[in-house]
Amino acid sequence: MKQRLLAVTAFTLGTLSFSAVAQAGDSVRIAHVTGFSGPLSAYAKQLSDGMSMGFEYATDGTMEVAGRKIEIIDKDTQNDPARARSLVEEAYAEDDASIVVGPVASGVALATLPIAEEYERIIMPEGVADAITGEQWNRYVFRVGRNSSQDAVSNAVALGQPGVCVATIAQDYAFGRDGVAAYKEAMTSSGGKVVHEEYLPTDATDFTAAAQRLFGALKDRDGCDKGKYIFAIWAGSANPLSRIQDLHPERHGIKLATGGNILPALASYSAFPGMEGAGFYYFESPKNEINDWFVKEHFKRFDAAPDFFTAQGFAQAMAITAALRKTEGSSDSEDLIEAMEGLSFDTPKGKMTFRAEDHQAMQAMYHFRIESQERDDWFADRTVTAGVPVLVREIPMDEMKIPLRNQR
Repeated sequence: MKQRLLAVTAFTLGTLSFSAVAQAGDSVRIAHVTGFSGPLSAYAKQLSDGMSMGFEYATDGTMEVAGRKIEIIDKDTQNDPARARSLVEEAYAEDDASIVVGPVASGVALATLPIAEEYERIIMPEGVADAITGEQWNRYVFRVGRNSSQDAVSNAVALGQPGVCVATIAQDYAFGRDGVAAYKEAMTSSGGKVVHEEYLPTDATDFTAAAQRLFGALKDRDGCDKGKYIFAIWAGSANPLSRIQDLHPERHGIKLATGGNILPALASYSAFPGMEGAGFYYFESPKNEINDWFVKEHFKRFDAAPDFFTAQGFAQAMAITAALRKTEGSSDSEDLIEAMEGLSFDTPKGKMTFRAEDHQAMQAMYHFRIESQERDDWFADRTVTAGVPVLVREIPMDEMKIPLRNQR
């Protein structure tokens, strides 16, 4: 665990004044409680980097909002739900944090939501499971990142139509099961059909038997004249798509499909040219002034492209800053809730809006088609043959009917 003041620019360091030092005692404390170590540590690092850059951009380098310093306290959940609950309680009770951001693992995030309700403080989970802003939601929960329904609906909008048949493969925990449930609902609404579901342990590495069951569910099925797809919902280093591709699904007329991912995972997508899907963010897709700054500065600082979760972290900072400006600096929970319900704020993806009913950020998504390219700008230390998610079109937020699931 470490504590750091966000003072990362030369401008800020060079102009630190007596008044700024005085205001540090009245800082807005934000605890970033997420998996800085463990299987999702790459996501946590991106979120942390993005949030720092977002606060810098939103405050013009001052790291102050309405005269109050922004202070971030990092806490490592080690991807453990019990530890995460303890750290969130510590953030509220001992660190006097007004807002907790995280955790990123859906199952871990779900475990922390009751703590926010108990302490009547804001929490902004970084996980994706629908249940976070669904059946386990409470009024102190606000989510900037997309939920499983947004992943699902955007992919259904990209591919779904009558005559499309899909078999799914996903991890057997909240992220995977919620994702498939939402995808199935959205695909059915678009006229397509989910005909089979496979769930495997989160640490699975052998996908052969599951692939054969997927093939069996699709290969001889009637009524699939518009396409047969295997749709994967997976997080982490192992990915079933490569193994399924090795078994030549095309011999059965089956295509692969999946949502977006972080750049290290996308590098392996070069094996799937022409594969389509929809994703949350790829740095070349949005066209706006904030994204231009974000991409340029990220290259300058890290000699690499900003990634999926870096953009989410940036957007989280923009949301918090916009809310604090609206409250004129008040970090009282009731003031923040009033400010954030229905709040629209700018991000590298364009405008997002917190839906008042469940505090889920409504946002655009991106329909892509994979193209194999040599890229020397994705990573600082290597050139890769990458599966680039070339933009087909931006799917606007009003084109996606995201269900409300927070009825308890």
